[in-house]
Amino acid sequence: MCPLPRSITRSYYRNSVGGFLVFDITNRRSFEHVKDWLEEAKMHVQPFRIVFLLVGHKCDLASIRQVTREEAEKLSADCGMKYIETSAKDATNVEESFTILTRDIYDLIKRGEICIQDGWEGVKSGFVPNTVHSSEEAVKPRNEFFC
Repeated sequence: MCPLPRSITRSYYRNSVGGFLVFDITNRRSFEHVKDWLEEAKMHVQPFRIVFLLVGHKCDLASIRQVTREEAEKLSADCGMKYIETSAKDATNVEESFTILTRDIYDLIKRGEICIQDGWEGVKSGFVPNTVHSSEEAVKPRNEFFC
């Protein structure tokens, strides 16, 4: 059995405004480390705020799951995060997880709970699109020609 990575460095989280806390739903031990990972990450981003989304990965392996959805939802609520289950194998909720995190960050900026500050590169001011496009839409061929 491989040991789970325990330490992260401050430089890894420098200028981050959002992040995923990912555990394997088929591995209880990974779930049991979520609170430790959250506290360690928060410590490394001080004095700034980082928004997290709790991700239960490998939902395609429901028959061998060791962590129930209810347990994960309770933990996410206790830690002030949203929760989603994903699968890289069949692409379940992968794009949706990025959309949720991005929208949460954007909403916090609009409400002034995350502020653009000098010396912090976490959020840059400038153009903010009104829509979030899906990856399918982004790669669709266009019939526009420019001269």
